[in-house]
Amino acid sequence: MPTDLSPTARALRAMETLQARPGVTAGELAAGLGVTERAARRYIGILREAGIPVESTRGPYGGYRLGRGTRLPPVAFTEPEALGLVMAVLNGQPTATDVGAALDKVIRALPESVGRQAAALREYASAAPDRFAARPDLATTSTLVAAIADRRRVVVAYRSESGNQWKAEVDPWAVVVRHGRWYLLCYSHHADAVRTYRIDRVRQVQRSTHTFEPPDDLDPVAALEEHLGAGWEFATRVVFDAPLAEVAPWIRPPMGRLEPSRDGCVLVGSTSNPTMYAQEWLANVPFPFRVESGPELRAAIARLASRLAAALGGQLMDDPGRGLQGRG
Repeated sequence: MPTDLSPTARALRAMETLQARPGVTAGELAAGLGVTERAARRYIGILREAGIPVESTRGPYGGYRLGRGTRLPPVAFTEPEALGLVMAVLNGQPTATDVGAALDKVIRALPESVGRQAAALREYASAAPDRFAARPDLATTSTLVAAIADRRRVVVAYRSESGNQWKAEVDPWAVVVRHGRWYLLCYSHHADAVRTYRIDRVRQVQRSTHTFEPPDDLDPVAALEEHLGAGWEFATRVVFDAPLAEVAPWIRPPMGRLEPSRDGCVLVGSTSNPTMYAQEWLANVPFPFRVESGPELRAAIARLASRLAAALGGQLMDDPGRGLQGRG
């Protein structure tokens, strides 16, 4: 923290600390402000003189906290915080008007000394659109987040990438943002299994009167990665003639679960888009494979092979230096 801050600035920093860490001790507050404990208590006194109720509790578990009903002043940002906020929004590649307008308002509200660099970054930095990103409906996302917070079961109407539609009664465990896409991690009562749904494909959400308890040891990100390839319309089973350790780095979580086998490894999963599964995922794996099950995936592989063969004049050649190699 800068050493040339005024007493008022330090008092405001002290209040930010109390807001973020209720129960902070005088020693912890002093360390955060870069002052002595006596000085930290003096800043608490300044806040109280300004009419801000700061409660204190003695004992080993004591500390300072803001009193109930405290009306806080406008949020203050440091220049690094302001720049970090702009960079985070740009990194998310905001194309929606509401997000860009909100960021502009935040920058205009900053003090000139803090907002100068943030305004310059906003004006002169650009982000290329991510073709894989998908922005969900704000109202749908808000309803799901509220249900998660209230631990309330919901019924979601869903439309898959292939166009199939269905409804599912689920326990909404978490919302997870992954590579520009927003997912609902949930437990489906119809499937009796964990499911992941793209929120931009959720058409409707209805709250239920039933409540639920999420797993005590839930890790939303890890659970999402584990179940991204489960529960879709078209089952897939692909056998690779290579060790699991070599194939694993090429397998994305949505492709399914990779398991060892006697002669190599097996990828077991499901998809709502066999064409994408074949062209964008399997085709990039540099090991021989065969599709053991999944007629939709087999058909997609056949179409891909036919198209690539046509590019070579209608024949697939065994020599990888002259043509294609592999089994599909």
